Amino acid sequence: MTSVKKASNQMWGGRFASGPDAVMEAINASISFDKRLYAQDIRGSLAHAAMLAQTDIITAEDRDKITHGLNTILSEIEAGTFEFSAQLEDIHMNVEARLAELIGPAAGRLHTARSRNDQVALDFRLWVKETLLDLDAALTRLIEVFLDQAQRHAATVMPGFTHLQTAQPVTFGHHMMAYVEMFGRDRSRMRDAVQRLDECPLGAAALAGTGFPIDRHQTAEALGFREPTRNSIDTVSDRDFALEFLSAAAVCGTHLSRLAEEIVIWSTPQFGFARLSDSFSTGSSIMPQKRNPDAAELIRAKTGRINGAMIALLTVMKGLPLAYSKDMQEDKEAVFDAADAIGLMVAAMTGMIANMTVSKPAMRKAAGAGFSTATDLADWLVREAGLPFREAHHITGRAVALAEERGVRLERLSPDDFKAINPAITEAVYSVLSVANSAKSRTSFGGTAPAEVRRQVRFWRKRLKSG
Repeated sequence: MTSVKKASNQMWGGRFASGPDAVMEAINASISFDKRLYAQDIRGSLAHAAMLAQTDIITAEDRDKITHGLNTILSEIEAGTFEFSAQLEDIHMNVEARLAELIGPAAGRLHTARSRNDQVALDFRLWVKETLLDLDAALTRLIEVFLDQAQRHAATVMPGFTHLQTAQPVTFGHHMMAYVEMFGRDRSRMRDAVQRLDECPLGAAALAGTGFPIDRHQTAEALGFREPTRNSIDTVSDRDFALEFLSAAAVCGTHLSRLAEEIVIWSTPQFGFARLSDSFSTGSSIMPQKRNPDAAELIRAKTGRINGAMIALLTVMKGLPLAYSKDMQEDKEAVFDAADAIGLMVAAMTGMIANMTVSKPAMRKAAGAGFSTATDLADWLVREAGLPFREAHHITGRAVALAEERGVRLERLSPDDFKAINPAITEAVYSVLSVANSAKSRTSFGGTAPAEVRRQVRFWRKRLKSG
């Protein structure tokens, strides 16, 4: 342990004469979680070494040694043979210490014109960027399974709800397309976040930049960024990209949770609208008849972890003066946890929706309950009898009250019943009182009519194909 502590002190420099207290080591070390950044850390160091040689800050010989050593370390980590040390604090020091063991003094030249402040900003930004792009692809797959269900059920009638009360008949395809719009916005937010974070922090050094003649545009291009960041103080103190990721993930998690709640409701015997496949259902240890929608319930619950992660990082950042503070070490665990959660949630929802079966009879029966075509009657009175909508609304209310009193649906009232309520109502009204005709009549752009649902499906398939 003494030798490792000595190595740690050498990393800090000559300012410290003795090693840290064990408690200090425990609170200061981040290697237990930031080792997840190993690939980004090594990638950044390779680009930095190449730039240092290109600008004659180090020799080509040292660059080649550094490059070989870093690639060796990458292989060791991926093979599971690399020994991480908490006494070396973080992924940067662990890699640098191992590099020194492998190639000797040349390893010390790698940190020229660089600080751990811009190094961690680079690693974390690269990781978040890659995660956002992965989520973009995952959301695309999720949208595709919704489009398949919407196409399949463009004319399947179900009740539309407000306040969880039957409102008007809609189609299940239309309901599926509502989630396409939601997840489409989530996908857009992920892409927007990538655009804003697509600037390279490397070269900002500790906070003031560097006096070495580095080429930040070279490293930015090598690492796949649009351009370098433009202010070194902001560069090392910025975690907006992480907050934006958490914000986008929280909104997406909210959408997933709302859908999960609907799946839980639809799966109950009382509703019987949908059935999850065996792959996404569980049983009970005591009740053999049970089919529990546990995947949906866990999606609903995991949303809270993502919301908590966003609040945690906002709280960390809210009082920090410029530039870097050690508080910012607390940025990664929340982001890693949220990224794991949202990735799993999207994958699980994709599987559930892809294999979910729908009970058309149960949906159709429920669609006709609760006088769901009452608005169609009011609209008919406006359109065919020329009545003001408020008067038509009042007349329809009387028809609903009569049907409720008799315990029948609106379409079961006789022509004489309707004429007694208002002489303007003719037998032609029955054409709008069926749930299928009601849904079919909603042909406005973005409406629930099957033809409109199919049009929106075609639009989204084209949109996804175009990227």
